Amino acid sequence: MVAENMTARLAEMALGHGDQNRAAHTDISNPDRDGGRYTDDSGAKMKALAWMGKNDVRVIETSKPKIVDDHDVILKVTGSTVCGSDVHLMHGVVVQVEKGDILGHEFCGVVESVGPSITKLAVGDRVVNSFCISCGECSYCKDKLPTACEKTNASTLHAKLYGGRMGGIFGYSHLTGGYAGGQAEYVRIPLAENNLLKIPDNVPDEKALYLSDVLPTSYHSVVYTGVNEGDTVAIWGLGPIGFMACFWAKKKGATRVIGIDSNWRTEYAKSKIPGLETINYATLEFGQTVPTKIHEMVPGGVDVSIDASGGEYAKGWAHKLEMAIGAEQDTSEMINECLYATKKFGRVGIIGDYVGFTNHFNVGALMELGIYLIGCGQAPVQRYWEELLEMVEKGEIDPTIMLTHRFKIDDIAKAYKLQEKREEGLVKCFVETRFSAPRAEGTPELTSL
Repeated sequence: MVAENMTARLAEMALGHGDQNRAAHTDISNPDRDGGRYTDDSGAKMKALAWMGKNDVRVIETSKPKIVDDHDVILKVTGSTVCGSDVHLMHGVVVQVEKGDILGHEFCGVVESVGPSITKLAVGDRVVNSFCISCGECSYCKDKLPTACEKTNASTLHAKLYGGRMGGIFGYSHLTGGYAGGQAEYVRIPLAENNLLKIPDNVPDEKALYLSDVLPTSYHSVVYTGVNEGDTVAIWGLGPIGFMACFWAKKKGATRVIGIDSNWRTEYAKSKIPGLETINYATLEFGQTVPTKIHEMVPGGVDVSIDASGGEYAKGWAHKLEMAIGAEQDTSEMINECLYATKKFGRVGIIGDYVGFTNHFNVGALMELGIYLIGCGQAPVQRYWEELLEMVEKGEIDPTIMLTHRFKIDDIAKAYKLQEKREEGLVKCFVETRFSAPRAEGTPELTSL
């Protein structure tokens, strides 16, 4: 990973950093960067979770950030969490992560200070962030597709790798803008009026937090893949995204929803989502596969398959070897399983993280069976915010059905390891800071690690 990051850095230098036409200062991944130019004048310090090298994340002391641009807000973080894609960062799967980068793209908090251009937010407002950073000005942001924002990411390497540059993301490497994340006690929010949503008093942080990513991302996967009333649906991966995608598929009127994983999460999901069917592929009989099991359950295949597992975790030895030697970046196994399990002229959506090239993808099955393969992209959070917040307020969705643990920020590095190993019954956690409100009734007690 050190070699890959060095190569990425050299490539970025050779290509030239695309700072032109940026709507905000990018690549401030830690306030202490560049000799402390971005630190608060008070000299105040804070705790933050930083990437220190492959498989090495630590809680460090660093400086409190300051307002850099007129449209910035400084947020006191009252809640954050750990995401499966954070584990990808820890593993070094994503390039352009640098030592000392503050991680975390899901958080909520209280506005502490505002830049001179801020008119719609005030000190003391409770807010939740969008993990993707919108400029509010480009054509994509105006169409409420902020993850395609053209003004919040200066990485030219990103454009070369994918054929087009996507928008910035909090706490997710310099490939996506190099913004400091919110697994910290304070965080700078650029273009804050586009990227913060006010939280009403009747919604506690333990519910509001998940409007930053999990709720919009899981909802987007179901909407964008086109789950309709009466459909049969199979969803690979029962982490928070796949778990909630199962919920949304049921809510959209799917007649059958099948959740797929290899461990205790299948039973947990069934206990929380009425009518959900599951496949634990670790218990399949010899010679049986997930697609053959699905065809037993739904002859001819399902209408819709959604891959919420991502490409980092290979199942077979061939992909494990190829990924280990760098012959591919992602395994195609789950996508192939989706193709084999989907009926002819059905739909396959990809919401799990994939970062690069894959081998042994069955393009023939895709073409010959007439299947729609849909890259859902990073979810356009702002497109769904108001709709989802209203559902939370009305009690139509309770995000705490996936909330299993509460940790202090001091223990967040250990929480990464639990998330990585899927241990201790962890589905989704709430990480508190010294600014957090008392625990909301009915949510998990604080656990020390």
